[in-house]
Amino acid sequence: MTGSEVIELKTTEEIKSAYPVMKELRSHLSEEQYVELVEEAMDVDRYHLFALYAGEEVVAVTGFKEMTTLYYGRFVWVCDLVTSSAHRSQGYGEELLTFVEDWAQEHGLGSVALSSGISRLMAHRFYEGKVDYDRVSYVYKKSFPEG
Repeated sequence: MTGSEVIELKTTEEIKSAYPVMKELRSHLSEEQYVELVEEAMDVDRYHLFALYAGEEVVAVTGFKEMTTLYYGRFVWVCDLVTSSAHRSQGYGEELLTFVEDWAQEHGLGSVALSSGISRLMAHRFYEGKVDYDRVSYVYKKSFPEG
């Protein structure tokens, strides 16, 4: 794993460049929906999108936001973290998550938190075994019809 670099994606074209990798995690989104949601989250929710490049290729992507809650205090919430299937188990996910942790510390934030889908057992092994994250809660969701 040499020649990798993490770059913040800010323009529409930069955001689009990460879509093929992000689509592996967020397969329900079209490219148009993805760009619209990322740009809105950047504008209203302190969302940051970063890509890990190996040479010229995007191999991993993360989206996160700064948050403040009574439980965690000031922290980073990782909304999205994905390594392309062609590049998994090469250390890119760990490198990108370490970047997020360093970013949080540099910005005076006390922790990094995330949720992972119940069925994503490989991700759970990564978080709990490889990068030493603690399982601290369950996340619950209730959806409403769009209208």
